Amino acid sequence: MRVLSAFSLIFYCLCAISCTGNHYVEVSGYAQGGTYSVKFNTRGMTVSAQTAANSIDSILTLVDTTLSGYNKGSMISRYNREETIVPNEMFRDIFALSKELYSLSDSTVDVTAAPLFDLWGFGFTDDDAARPARDVIDGVLSRCGMQNFSGRLEQAAPGQKLNYNAIAQGYTCDLVARYLYSKGVKDMLVDIGEIFCDGLSPSGKGWRISIDTPLDGNNTPGESSSGIWQSDGGPHGIVTSGNYRKFFVVDGQKYSHTIDPRTGYPVSHNLLSATIIAKDAATADAMATACMVMGLESASEFVSKKGYGAILIYDEAGSLKTRQIGAEGFTLPLSQ
Repeated sequence: MRVLSAFSLIFYCLCAISCTGNHYVEVSGYAQGGTYSVKFNTRGMTVSAQTAANSIDSILTLVDTTLSGYNKGSMISRYNREETIVPNEMFRDIFALSKELYSLSDSTVDVTAAPLFDLWGFGFTDDDAARPARDVIDGVLSRCGMQNFSGRLEQAAPGQKLNYNAIAQGYTCDLVARYLYSKGVKDMLVDIGEIFCDGLSPSGKGWRISIDTPLDGNNTPGESSSGIWQSDGGPHGIVTSGNYRKFFVVDGQKYSHTIDPRTGYPVSHNLLSATIIAKDAATADAMATACMVMGLESASEFVSKKGYGAILIYDEAGSLKTRQIGAEGFTLPLSQ
């Protein structure tokens, strides 16, 4: 499974279609920071594969021009510069979803914490990663928080910004899946950094997803696997969040890109990655981030209470350990 360090979907319309056999096709393309792949069964579709490919490309382009903070002309970038905007349906929809996920995650996933990510060098600014002073963090923290948000989506209040990195890729997967459903598709795997799948793969079995090994320096998705999860043929969002691809080190201290919006500081614990299996990709995306904010024990209690499937990989005295909660269909590598 790919885990991109940041949401940077800037598409160049390099969409390609390839046949994978047994009525399945793959639509793929390049996005800055990685690639996307959408595989689906064309049997029973009400449109051609080419029409579907064009529509998928249009969805991804709309996401980029609306939600990507790396696109300086996007709606969110203009909003974060305190310009007056006319929010489109997507902008309003994802904010409403963010409020639900904020509550569902026990306040650990907060899209209004964007200024904190900028402060630590993990946001949309060009500032280098740094360790800010406590009083500076406190000042920025006072302007963050869903409870402090002005509620106006036409123009940000001074000092307020939004950052959808914790849910945007999962949200995008769900948008593409929703489109495919509307055209009669039943078997699909939507991989846009995060994953949504439903139905069966070309093999006639559930989709198989590799879980990356969360070691610092493992920047190539799929290069090292900590196990395989296979779906049961139902609809699932499956997302991994981790602290092994985006971080900085100051005076021997590692500072990860996962920031606790309640404290203003990057987290520091032994949970290395959290893979969440939920009913949709946006929820899985947010809850994987929530687990990385909480740490191993709190995350274990959280997913058990909420009923999500989870694969938690953590460090114990220098060795990688795996804790599985639910997540039926997950198998460890043969070497473990």
